[in-house]
Amino acid sequence: MQEWCTIESDPGVFTELINAIGVQGVQVEEIYDLNDEQQIAQMQPIYGFIFLFRWTSKGEKRESLKIYDQDLFFANQVIQNACATQAIISILLNCPQIEIGEALRNYKEFALALDPKERGNCLGAVDIIKTAHNSFARPEPFIFSNDKKKAKEGDDVFHFVSYIPFKGKVYELDGLQEGPILIGEYQDDWVVRAKEAILTRIQHYQEKETAFTLLAVNQCRKFKANNIILQSQNEILQSLKTLQFIGVDLTEEQTQQLLQLSNQQNIEQELLQESSEELQNRLALANNRIQEAQIILSEESAKFQKYQEENSRRKHNYIPFILELFKMAQRKGQLEGLLEKAQQKQQQKLQQQTKK
Repeated sequence: MQEWCTIESDPGVFTELINAIGVQGVQVEEIYDLNDEQQIAQMQPIYGFIFLFRWTSKGEKRESLKIYDQDLFFANQVIQNACATQAIISILLNCPQIEIGEALRNYKEFALALDPKERGNCLGAVDIIKTAHNSFARPEPFIFSNDKKKAKEGDDVFHFVSYIPFKGKVYELDGLQEGPILIGEYQDDWVVRAKEAILTRIQHYQEKETAFTLLAVNQCRKFKANNIILQSQNEILQSLKTLQFIGVDLTEEQTQQLLQLSNQQNIEQELLQESSEELQNRLALANNRIQEAQIILSEESAKFQKYQEENSRRKHNYIPFILELFKMAQRKGQLEGLLEKAQQKQQQKLQQQTKK
């Protein structure tokens, strides 16, 4: 049976993984500063947070719930290396605003009747999820054993947990715990409550520990920008028709815009009960929103193109090329010299680390 690989905690990786399992309109973005209110605002709506930290064999004692809302989907992590994907799925399955797609919907409907441990086991049987996860496996030149390598104290092992809002409360979902962890209730903004919990948790670690990553699972910005454009176009069409009806002479640009939007949309627009000045102001604001949304679309398209290129490089098998390169170097008598230089560089690197 094929095992689950470790995957990189990268927003481009997670976004492609989410799309691959059939979920649309969702992306993942990295948060560098929880106190950056502007970045948080731009990401809204945020469906959940994924928090990565260094795991230790001693574990971390947390007070988890034994009795909780039956609608809250919680699964134990029983599959090795699946914590990243499980953290993502924990958010997706507990957010009714997200269209999760057929594969996740079927999994949730089947797993709801199971206990948390069996839900975790059942996850391994969902081929589309496992395939999407393992598509990011790094090619290995040699496989010596099928035995699982267990983490030892001192190894760099990382773990992912989720923070979600659910029915007026914020929860931490950690598959290694017995149940969900209740963070507390919230009134208007669940992000504020989650932020407090995450910052408090970070402070519990030693000051020298900096290996943390925080990712937001939020609405796709391209999806959001397209909705803004559509809504603004409807508002422009409505305003222009009202101006025309009350006898205001439209500019040539406004006339062309009215014709273009009328051809695009066959919906009957109601006239607005506003003055000419108010309508002109409404037009200006709507056009500005469209320009801002188009900039976002351009930026996001460039970002997603970069994600695609980076993920393609992650998945590409460079091993045949490297082996052929070694063969060519050997035939030309250059391999031994390259090895000596590599050993020298490694020795210098170790000496520099020892001095630090």
